[in-house]
This record gives sequence, C-alpha cells and structure tokens, in this order.
Amino acid sequence: MEAPKTIDDFYVFKVKNMWAYFKGQHFSFWMICLYLFFEFVRPQALFPAIDIIPWAQLFIMGALIGAVVDPTVKHVKSIANIYVITFSILIIISVFTAYYPEVSKKKFMDFFSWVVIYFLITRIVNTKERFYIFLLIFLFAAGKIALGTAKSWAFRGFGFTSWGLMGPKGFFQNSGELSILMVMLFPLAFYLYQHFKAKAALWERLILMAFWVCPILTVLGASSRGSQLALAIVMAIMFRKSIFRIKSLIGVLILIVGLVYLLPEEQKERFRATGDDKTSQQRLLYWENGWEMMRDHPLDGVGFFNFVPYFERYYSEDMLYKKAELPHNIFIQVGTDAGFPALFLFLLLILYCIFSSLKLTKLLPLSDLSRVIAAGLGVGVLGYVIAGQFVTVAYYPFIWIHLSLIVSIVSISKSSINSQARKWSN
Repeated sequence: MEAPKTIDDFYVFKVKNMWAYFKGQHFSFWMICLYLFFEFVRPQALFPAIDIIPWAQLFIMGALIGAVVDPTVKHVKSIANIYVITFSILIIISVFTAYYPEVSKKKFMDFFSWVVIYFLITRIVNTKERFYIFLLIFLFAAGKIALGTAKSWAFRGFGFTSWGLMGPKGFFQNSGELSILMVMLFPLAFYLYQHFKAKAALWERLILMAFWVCPILTVLGASSRGSQLALAIVMAIMFRKSIFRIKSLIGVLILIVGLVYLLPEEQKERFRATGDDKTSQQRLLYWENGWEMMRDHPLDGVGFFNFVPYFERYYSEDMLYKKAELPHNIFIQVGTDAGFPALFLFLLLILYCIFSSLKLTKLLPLSDLSRVIAAGLGVGVLGYVIAGQFVTVAYYPFIWIHLSLIVSIVSISKSSINSQARKWSN
C-alpha cells in the first residue's frame, strides 16, 4: 500500500492510511508513540505478566537514542524551552538545599522525567502528520479511560461512593487526578467533534461524541469538587458566545438540568459543606501554612517534596489527621518546593500554554484543524489550573504533555502561516 502523501488522508480515523504512514517513520517516532500509549493506557496494569519490564522508561530511552540518529529531529526554538530549563535548575537547587534532601533525591525523577519527555516530544513530533497520529493516541488513550470509568458509574446506578471513581493504576488511579484528565480531555474532544461532524462517518461521529460525553460523566461520578468546578467554568468559557442563541440556550439548559439530576445528593451535600467539613479545614491549613513556608523561605522553599515532613515537624498542631499530605494546590506545591522564583517560572509555563494557544486561534482560519486543536489544548490547560487549586499535581503528566503538544503545534504551524509568522515571538 502506498503511503499517504498528506494529512488529509488521515481524517477522521483512517487507520490503514495512518498505519502505512507510521510504518514509514523513523524509530524515534515509534518509540515516543509507544511511550505515550504505555503511559496512558497502561496495558502492563491490565496484563500483570508483562509488568516485569519498565516499559515507559524503556521507550523513553529508545526515543532518546532514536532522536540522536533521526535526521528529521531538529532543535525547536521556543521561549518555553528557556522556562523549562530555568525551572529545572531551580528544582535541582531545591533538592540540594532541602531540609530533608534524602526525600528530595528519591522524588527527583518524578519531575526530571518530564523535562526529558518534553524535549523528546517537541523535537520528534515535528510534522502535521506525526502530530495528528500522536494526538490521536492521546485522545484514544484518555478516551478509553473515560469510557471505562463512565461505564462503571452508570453500572452502579450513578450512585455516590466516598472514593469516587478509579482509573487505571498509575497517574490516574485516584479520582482527583482522573477527573483532571477528563477536564482536559473534554474541550479537545468536543472541538474535534464540532470540526469533523459534518464530514465524518456515523461511527466516527459516535466515537468523537463518546470522547466528550464520557469525560463529563466521569467528572460527575468521581466526586472531586475541584474538577467539577473546573468543568463548569470550562464549559461556561467554551459556550459563552452561543449561550444567548435560542437553540444553544435550550441545549445548555437541558445539559445543566441533566447534570444536576445525575449529580448524587451526597455530592451536592459535599458542595454545601465546603469550607466547614474536616477535609476542607485541613486543606485550608495546608494552604495557610504553605504560604507561611514560602514567605519564610522565598528563594528556594523548604525543599523538593519536603512539604509533608516539614509540616509534620513544624505545624503538627494543625494536623487534623494522623499524617500530613501534600498541600492540595499546585502553586503552593511548587512554591514550598523551590520558592517564589520557581513558582514564577511555573506560572510563565502555564501562561505560555494559554496565550500561545490563543494566538494560534487568532492567526489560523476557522477551517484549520490546528486552530481547533490549539483551542482544545489551551482550554484544557485552563481547566487544569482551576482544578489544580485543590489537588497536588504539578509533576503529573497534565501540564507537561499539554505543554509539549502546544510547543509542537506552534512550531509546526509557524511554517504554514508564512507571512504571518513574523507576528510570533519565540
């Protein structure tokens, strides 16, 4: 079979064409795609017999080796690179200046692996065709989790449980982290559905619809108040321009009524008790004392992942449970880990994601798929920031994978908008 010549041969899910293209790509692209598949789908958790091999690390090493010899891999010029490198240096400093350096050193790879993955993705995923295939792996991997968890909630009668919903073993097993993935998947899947629905086959439309409906159901069933709030704000932003049209308004009202009806009464009670329940009180103490830690150690924090032992030693009177936890806030996490300079860089990375996506949506025509993808990724990052005010996920895949995708699509799109490329600042 002759390999397809343009990305148009892939839409929407032309598996044979994509497979023909994939087979002809360099080893480095195979490895980075396999890494993403094993990180998100985690077949090693489904089949314990193959879990004896560190698959994710193996594919990262393969991608590193492949990137050295892949002639298409080139340096991607972006201000985000400077932010990532500077942030990494500050994290390294915080490891060696930590109150408990042994804790920091054990946790260091929880962050540093994302630096490696960021630079691999941005350099290897460097054409529209590669980007589309890589994005679909992410979409189907996250969509598979959404389908499975939404099905679990439906099968238990849309009822409430204290643990919410559980994803596959790994980054998304906990209901809070699972919900954030769903909040970030929803806008991307919805915008893709809107873009393709007029020209997609029925089965393709149904898959795309499932990929944005199931995340909503999962967020409702996962009992994570922060993610439910984030989803509500994300939806308000996405539908802000059409909400006053009669047809759209009716649809939005039906959706709101349906969501409120599906939300378990126990979860509604949790919202009413926000600020007064023991969980909320403990988080408020984490934030209050975390801010004090940052003020006492403004330049380098108390040390990478040192929040828990530091809190247990110096704020034991504010422990409402037997053990302290991480601060349940991405900004408090980074600030206490490495101080205000690191927090500033972290904010710059987030702002880069949001504003670069916004710039793409303004520079590219409405019919351009890259514009649609950029919008979905940018809104997803905004959802992450909102939900991240209640969960400790600064070093989880969320921001780092989206950052990599945004840098890649910006780099790819710059070469396609020709005369308008000069409007970009690297």
